[in-house]
Amino acid sequence: MGKFAIREKNGKYSFRLKAGNGEVIAASQMYKSLQTCKAGIKSVQNNAPVANLEDQTKEGYEVQKHPKFEVYADKAGEFRFRLKAKNGQIVAASEGYSAIKSCLNGIESVRKNAVDAKVEMEEA
Repeated sequence: MGKFAIREKNGKYSFRLKAGNGEVIAASQMYKSLQTCKAGIKSVQNNAPVANLEDQTKEGYEVQKHPKFEVYADKAGEFRFRLKAKNGQIVAASEGYSAIKSCLNGIESVRKNAVDAKVEMEEA
């Protein structure tokens, strides 16, 4: 089972979604309060299972409706994903993956782990 680990730094909060093995599969932006950080977690839990997949690495890809996972290649040539909520805001993003298959596996891990993940405070 996965978990959301909330961190506080300089009065701001962020979360990381970790798989059962402790590996980080997605992370958030910085939030101004613990309350808004927890709302971000709730958004991931609600949107990840139903989010469409938009693979921007394919030429002529079809633009999907929100919520959606956007898969893209970064400037270094690594594959990444970001989860956008129904309102179009990015609520979680991945690390870089060297292979597209690994990136897609990361999305499936978010779908699987986010829904019933525990929420914990983590030491910085």
